[in-house]
Amino acid sequence: MTMTDTVPAERTPDAPATLYRLEGVTRTYTQKQRVVKALTGVDLEIGFGEFVTIQGPTGGGKSTLLQLLGALDKPTSGSISLGAAELSSASPTALGRIRAEEIGFVFQGFNLIPTLTAAENVNMALEPLGLSGAERKTRVDEALAHVGLADRGDHLPTELSGGQQQRVAIARAIVKRPRVLLADEPTGNLDESMRDEILVLLERLCAEGLTLVIVTHDSAVAARASRRLRLAKGVVTDITRG
Repeated sequence: MTMTDTVPAERTPDAPATLYRLEGVTRTYTQKQRVVKALTGVDLEIGFGEFVTIQGPTGGGKSTLLQLLGALDKPTSGSISLGAAELSSASPTALGRIRAEEIGFVFQGFNLIPTLTAAENVNMALEPLGLSGAERKTRVDEALAHVGLADRGDHLPTELSGGQQQRVAIARAIVKRPRVLLADEPTGNLDESMRDEILVLLERLCAEGLTLVIVTHDSAVAARASRRLRLAKGVVTDITRG
């Protein structure tokens, strides 16, 4: 099975190379009667099929940027687009559709429902798409096989290792065939061996066409990326090519 079984090829020869475009993006909010400038004038492009990591000090704006990329929040000013969709002006309904169809999420905490099997957890991501039961089963089986868990679909999270649980979380993210996978410290709860296994899996998915953006404190993770961003005080201060 190849990545095209799980994630559709979105780019054609005539399609633009840029998946994300951010122009003058700021995000401010009020916290305990204090104005916090989480992002300050971020200009950034992320191309189709790139593997990008974001590093920086705590409070530097990394999580805020990931939320904007994930259509979970809107900028205070500036524009952010995902392909042809302008996220900064989209309606809540449109943003919900984009999250459901085009963006996969993976987190440090695996966020699996403990009373559901691996297959049922993966299937949850397909509920908003209105697919038939047969199509959903096919996609779930393919996604679990793609992350090396074809024989673990009927296992509960407590019956799986940490690395296997994160693989289930990745299967849940890719089962809807998104254009991009956003990950927040996806190896933070894993030992070095499991971390490396997950990184190899993510690199393979990226090589097969999935755009990958990871927030990480781990320099070993960042070193694997094709482009490394550093975000401090709400500003992208460094861009390093792998």
